[in-house]
Amino acid sequence: MDYLEYLGFAAGFCSMIAFIPQVYKTYKLKSAKGISIQTFIIFSLGLVLWTIYGLIVQKAPIYITNSVMLIVSSAQIILKIKYD
Repeated sequence: MDYLEYLGFAAGFCSMIAFIPQVYKTYKLKSAKGISIQTFIIFSLGLVLWTIYGLIVQKAPIYITNSVMLIVSSAQIILKIKYD
């Protein structure tokens, strides 16, 4: 693995963990007030497209991190639906 892949994984890791505090807060408070489901749906669609792109160009930092972010984003959507 070359330094560019490490850079890609580092960038992807930062993006992956960015939404975890929001998901945790929503779960802990049992409230999704103020969360825009439309934003998370559009974001998730983008993640699906990035994952497909990463698979096509065979770049692990792209498809792995976007797949994980899709899981986190999907969890937020589920919590939004559950607690609204």
